[in-house]
Amino acid sequence: MEELLATLRDSLIGSRRDAALAVTARLLEEGAPPETILQEGLAAAMIELGARWTRGEVYLPEVVAAATLFERCNDLLEPALLSSGVERTGGRVVLATVKGDLHDLGKNMVGAMLKTVGFEVHDIGKNAPVDTIVAAVGEVRPEILGLSALLTTTVPEQRRVIEALAEAGLRDSVKVMVGGAPVTETWAAEIGADGFAPDAPRAVQVALAITGR
Repeated sequence: MEELLATLRDSLIGSRRDAALAVTARLLEEGAPPETILQEGLAAAMIELGARWTRGEVYLPEVVAAATLFERCNDLLEPALLSSGVERTGGRVVLATVKGDLHDLGKNMVGAMLKTVGFEVHDIGKNAPVDTIVAAVGEVRPEILGLSALLTTTVPEQRRVIEALAEAGLRDSVKVMVGGAPVTETWAAEIGADGFAPDAPRAVQVALAITGR
């Protein structure tokens, strides 16, 4: 089984779609525990890839491709995880790229990596108006709301969302994380966000920290 897990990790890191899906299916067919496939295969690969990205050894498109492939493999694994009664360690997360911004690569990668540690991710997409984001928080009741902004012109939308949550009486019920290339820790503190992360691996660490996990 260890050899297959190693093949899965290598295939995911290398974004080899057919190989990754095939070995995931084979591990399930051979009776490997689904939590082992998740943690020692899929999650371990994404953590390693995140570390390589932090060191500058891989580039964003490679990480995004792997994150997308992770989701495909996880789709195969999810029924087995549910039937085995594996306890998820995380709560619900709502992710959105704010209004006026059509960039979602970083957000998608954060969502994929949050799933590796057990969070239930509800991604409402890009160019999301304030009202749509607030409505999603009211409906999903997440522990975390993640707001991405990749343009300097759209960064103020993060403040508007936090203000709208307060007006709707929802601010105290959710932790707000912000990120994106122009976003800084100083900005996060200024608008009253609960967390800031400059990249996906650290977003996972912050999410676990602010939810007490």
